[in-house]
Amino acid sequence: MKHEKVEQHLSKAFLISLVFAVLFGAMAVFVHESLVHSFDYHIISFVQGFENTQLTVIMKFLSWIGSAWVVFVLAILSFLLFKKILMHRSEAVLFIMVVLGSAVLNQILKLLFHRSRPSLHRIAHASGFSFPSGHSMEAVAFYGILAFILWRHTPVLWGRILLIIFSSAMILGIGVSRIYLGVHFPSDVLGGYLCSTFWLALSIAYYKRAKRRGAETLADDIEKTS
Repeated sequence: MKHEKVEQHLSKAFLISLVFAVLFGAMAVFVHESLVHSFDYHIISFVQGFENTQLTVIMKFLSWIGSAWVVFVLAILSFLLFKKILMHRSEAVLFIMVVLGSAVLNQILKLLFHRSRPSLHRIAHASGFSFPSGHSMEAVAFYGILAFILWRHTPVLWGRILLIIFSSAMILGIGVSRIYLGVHFPSDVLGGYLCSTFWLALSIAYYKRAKRRGAETLADDIEKTS
C-alpha cells in the first residue's frame, strides 16, 4: 500500500511537470509568433497605472530581492543551513540543483528567443534579453524548493500555511515588480513561472524517485544480512 502511494505521488509530480512544459511551449509559440502584444500592453498599462513614489520603492526592493546575486547569496546560506546545521544533505543537493538548473535554463532560453525588452515606460534599467524572465524563474525555483523542503520539516498546520503564503507572495511580488518597472512583458513573467514550475516539479519527482530507490536498496541489504 505504501509503495502504491509513493508511485502515485511520483506519477503526479511527473504529470505536473509535463503539463507545465506543454503550457510553456504554448506560451513560447505565442511569443515567437508575436501573438501576445495586446495581452502584454494591456497588462503593462494596468499595472503601471498604479505608479506612485511609495509603490515604486516597494517594487524596486522586490526586484532587488529577486536579482541574481541576492538569490545566489540566499541560496548559499540555505544550502549551508540544510547541509551543515540540519544535516539534510540530499535536500541540500536538491536545493542547489533546482536553483542553479533554473538559472542555466533561463540563460539558454533567453539566447534561443532573443526577445527585446519593453520600450514603453522604463522605471528601472535592465539589460539582456527579455523572454523568459530570469527574476520570475529564480523566484519560483528558490521559494518553491524552499517551501517544499521546509514543508517536510514543519509539523504544524499554521506554520505550513504561513510558509505557502510567504512563498506565493514573494513569487508573485517579484514577477509583478518586473512588469511595474517596465523591464519585462507580462508574457515574460508568465513564461518564467511556467518554465521554472516545470523544472521544479521535474526535480522533485526525480528526488522522490531517488529517495525511494535508496530506501528499497537499504531494505534489501538489511534483508540479506538478517
